[in-house]
Amino acid sequence: MEEIPANDKLTVQSVTGVELTLAIAGPGTRSYAFVIDWHIRLLIAGAWLLIAYYVFHVAVTFKSQAALFTVLPASIIYFLYHPILEIAMQGRTPGKRMAGVRIAQLDGGPPSVAALLIRNVFRLIDSLPATYLIGLSTCLLTAHRVRIGDMAAGTLLVLDAGATEKTLARIESLAAHSHLRLEALELVDQILERWNNLAHASRGQIARSLLMRLESGADEAALQQLDDAALRARLESYV
Repeated sequence: MEEIPANDKLTVQSVTGVELTLAIAGPGTRSYAFVIDWHIRLLIAGAWLLIAYYVFHVAVTFKSQAALFTVLPASIIYFLYHPILEIAMQGRTPGKRMAGVRIAQLDGGPPSVAALLIRNVFRLIDSLPATYLIGLSTCLLTAHRVRIGDMAAGTLLVLDAGATEKTLARIESLAAHSHLRLEALELVDQILERWNNLAHASRGQIARSLLMRLESGADEAALQQLDDAALRARLESYV
C-alpha cells in the first residue's frame, strides 16, 4: 500500500485518548467526486424539465405561467443539490460516496449543518472565474488541501473510513464498561471482531497469549485446556 505523505494526513484524538488518522483527499479526488455529482444533478434537473414540459405543455419560449413549475424546481434541484444532500447524508453526496470521500470537521467528526451551509455559500467564490479555478488553486496551495469554503466553515475533505469510525465509536463505548487499558481493550476488540476470519489454531494461540498478558498469574496449562468457545467467552468477558 502506498504510504500517504504526512501533510496529507490529519491525526485527531478522541475523548478516550484513541488516536484516529484520517487521509486528506487531494484535488484529483475532489474533482472526481464533483464531476459525478455534477452529472447526477444535471440529469435529474434535465429529467424534470423534460417531464414538466410534456405535463404542462410549456412553450419553448417559456412565456406561460406554467414555466414556473418547470424552471423553478429544476433550478432548485441543480443549485441546492449539494447542501441538501450533504446535510441529509452527513457530509456526503452520491458523488462523494462513489469517490470514497466525505466532509469532516477539523476534529474528524461529522460537519454541523451551519458548517455545511457556510461551505456551500462560499462555493460561489470557489467556482470563479470558471471550472472552480479558485477552489482548485487553493486546494493545491493549502496544507490540508482545502478550498475557501472549507477554510470558512472549518471543514476538510477526507477519504471515507467508515469502518474506522465505527471501530472508534465501539471502542469508546466499550471503554466506559471495561477496566482494561485502552490499548488492551482495542486489541481484544480487534481479535473478537476478526475471530471467525482467523484460522482455528492461530486464534487459539493468539487468545491464550493475550490472556496470559491480561491475567497476571494465569495458569498456562489451564489455558491450553480451554477450547475455542471457552477462549472466546473469556475474551468477551473483558468487553
